[in-house]
Amino acid sequence: MAGILFFVLSAQAPLTGIAGTLPVPLGLGNGGGAPAAYLAVGAMIALFSVGFIAMSRHVTDAGAFYAYVSRGLGKPLGVGASQAAVLCYSATQAGMYGLYGVTCQALFQRYASVDLPWWVWTVATIFVVQLLGSLNIEFGAKLLAVLVVAETSLLVVFALYELLSGGGPRGLDPAGSFSPSAFLSGAPGVALTFSIACVIGFESTAIYAKEAKDPARTVPRATYLSVAVISVFFAFVSWMFVSFYGSDKVQGVALDALRSGNATAVVFDAVTATLGSWATDAMQILLATSLIAGVLAFHNGVNRYFHSLGTTGVLPGWLSRTNRQGAPYTASLVQTLVSLAMVVPFAVAGADPVLTLLTWGGGVGVLALMLLYLLTSLSVVVFFRRTALDTRRWNTLIAPLLSIALLLGATLMALNNFTTLISASGTTALILELTVAAVFAGGVVLGCVRGGAPGADTADPAPRPSSIRL
Repeated sequence: MAGILFFVLSAQAPLTGIAGTLPVPLGLGNGGGAPAAYLAVGAMIALFSVGFIAMSRHVTDAGAFYAYVSRGLGKPLGVGASQAAVLCYSATQAGMYGLYGVTCQALFQRYASVDLPWWVWTVATIFVVQLLGSLNIEFGAKLLAVLVVAETSLLVVFALYELLSGGGPRGLDPAGSFSPSAFLSGAPGVALTFSIACVIGFESTAIYAKEAKDPARTVPRATYLSVAVISVFFAFVSWMFVSFYGSDKVQGVALDALRSGNATAVVFDAVTATLGSWATDAMQILLATSLIAGVLAFHNGVNRYFHSLGTTGVLPGWLSRTNRQGAPYTASLVQTLVSLAMVVPFAVAGADPVLTLLTWGGGVGVLALMLLYLLTSLSVVVFFRRTALDTRRWNTLIAPLLSIALLLGATLMALNNFTTLISASGTTALILELTVAAVFAGGVVLGCVRGGAPGADTADPAPRPSSIRL
C-alpha cells in the first residue's frame, strides 16, 4: 500500500499547490478561511470514493472516468466524459504554464540577469515538452521522488516551526481558519475550486489493483489514506501561512501580491522570514521543476486520450500512430497545438498569467472535473442497480447519492463565485462555463455518431500514472 500511496501523492505537486495557487483562494476567496476548504473537499471526495472503489472492482480498466461513465451510462456519455477530461487536463496544464512562465522569469532575472517576458519561457518549454513527449522520454522515478520529498519537507519544516512557535500576530487562531463563519466569508466557492484541483489524481489508486497483493483491501485503504493525507496536508500547511500573517491580514497580503504579479511572494516571504533566504532559493527552483513535471505529465496523459480514442475510432485514426520510440507522436503534436492555442492569446493580449491564465485554466479544469465526478457517481448508482453485482446499499446507492448532492452544492458555489475567481466580467465567466458544457455535449454527439470500433467500450484512454510518471 505504501508504494501505491507514494505514486498518488507524488502527482499532487505540493509546492505548486501551496506556492502557486494558495494565494488565489487567500486573496480572491475566503481569506483566512481557505484552510477549511481543503478539509471540506477531503470529506466530499472521501464520500465520492466509496462508490468509486465499489465500481473499480468490476471495471478492469479501473481509474478511467471514461470507462466508468461508459459502463454505467452508455458509450455516448462516456465519450462526452473523455472530452471533458481532455478539457480538464488541458486547461489545468495551460494554467500551470502561466505560473511556470512567471516562475522562470523571476529565476532568470535573479540568477542570470536575463529579463524576458514570461511567455518566452512558456512557449520554449511547450516545444521542449513536445520533444520529450515525441521521444517518449520521462524523468526517472527516483529523481521525482527526491524532488517531491524535498519540496514537501521544506513546507512541513516551515509549518512545524510556525506551529511550535505559537503562530503569528494572532497566535495560531484556529477559529480564524476553521470556523463556519471563516469558511463562508468572502467567496468560498473560489477556495473550494482550488482545493478540488489539489486532489486531482487521487483516483489513480484503483489503477494499481492488478499489481497489489490484496487489491480488495489495499486499493480502498490507499484511496482513503491518500485523500486524507492530501487534504490534511494542504489544510495544515495553509493554516500555518494564514497564522504567519494573521487571519485578518492575510487576504490583503495575498491581494497585493496577486495585483503586483508576484503571487508566490505570499509563500516565499513567509518562508524567508522563518527559515532564511536559502529555503526560498531552493523552493523557487523546486517550484519550477515541480511545474515542469506537472505539465509533462498532463501532456502525456492527454496524449493517451487522443491516441486511444483514435484507436477505437471515436477520433480520427491518424491520432493512433506511433513512432519508432513507441510514442504517440501525432497525438503529442495535437496536444502541443492545443497548449499553444490556450497560451498564446494571453501572451498577445498582455494578460497577467496568474490572474488570468492560471485562474481561468484552473476554474475551467475544476468545473470539468466536477462534471466527471457527478457523472461517475451517477454511473455507479445506475451500474449496480442494473447488474446487482454488489448489494451493499451504502457503497452502491446511499454514498453515491450523497456524493452527488454535495458535488452539486460545491459546483453551484463555484459557479456563484466564478466571476470573482477569474477576475473578469460575467460575460467572460459565462463563456468559460459554457465551454465546459459545449465540449461535453460535443463529445456526446461524437459518441453517438462515431460510436467507436468493436470492443471500444472496454478501451481505457485515461492517463495511467505508471505510464506518464515523470
